[in-house]
Amino acid sequence: MSQKSNTKPSEVEASLSVRAAWLHYAGGWTQAEVAKKLGVSKLKAHRLITKANRDGMVKVYIDGDVAECLQHEQRLSERYGLEYCEVVPVLDDEALPLKSLGPAGGQYLRRLIESSTDNTMTVGLGHGRTMAACVENIPRMRTCDVQFVSLLGGFSRKFAANPHDVIYRLADRTGAHAFVLPVPFAADTKEDKEVLMGQSGLQEVFSMARNTPLKIAGIGSAQLSSSLYQTDLIDESDVAAITAAGGVGELVGNFFATDGSFVSTQLSQRTMGLSVDDLKDSQVVAIAGGDSKTAAIKAVLNSGLLNGLITDEMTASKLI
Repeated sequence: MSQKSNTKPSEVEASLSVRAAWLHYAGGWTQAEVAKKLGVSKLKAHRLITKANRDGMVKVYIDGDVAECLQHEQRLSERYGLEYCEVVPVLDDEALPLKSLGPAGGQYLRRLIESSTDNTMTVGLGHGRTMAACVENIPRMRTCDVQFVSLLGGFSRKFAANPHDVIYRLADRTGAHAFVLPVPFAADTKEDKEVLMGQSGLQEVFSMARNTPLKIAGIGSAQLSSSLYQTDLIDESDVAAITAAGGVGELVGNFFATDGSFVSTQLSQRTMGLSVDDLKDSQVVAIAGGDSKTAAIKAVLNSGLLNGLITDEMTASKLI
């Protein structure tokens, strides 16, 4: 007596779609060849490949350098003392060029993961819209040699989950070990922060975050349009106080003025993240771009904390 399969039709379709896309893009097979291989019609093969694209299963990586981008990389590196700089062409006219930065950041993270085959590497990770786009552009892979740790708290002021906290998604895509900070971006008071920081479990994760040799994060702005405000990590009074104090750009919860000097506000005393001193003894790479963030990126660059920057061509031209 035959047993009934527990596999759902939608799961079968998804599996077939992945196989069709793999044969077509990785194997270089024509749609007619894919149809014959899978035993489906040419129209069905076309639909399967289209579904894979629509569902985000297909990630395109293009090797090659653009002369103008290389020139920008050299000039940015010289001006701001960067050890690593990558400038990518602009693919859209959005204020936040995620179509450019997402694939570039995803490739960077992928190379990082693939290069860590000899020994275990611990990498600190920030959050935000740009970082989320980077993680979405990492293909599913499996690694036992990289572990990721959050560099700052990711819950909102009402302890709601941050939609742009990437640590869980990155762990799911790569199979890497992930350590999170289950605390808000900022505590209600300085005293509340001290109580939270007194928990042994949090102390261990914060210690790990401080000691990561490489920290990767986005750059935020001190505006009401910023991801920090839009996701309710900070409120309007925080934004006003930061702006009044001269804050322009944000890196891992720390705000900086145009000249790169650290801006201290009441929020600084409540932020559940790493301090400026915690960032000084490690490699810090930022992934950021867009017209609304140019001033913020320049402020963070002037702080001298960045060792690397991945940005888009239009932003690069404004920075130099």
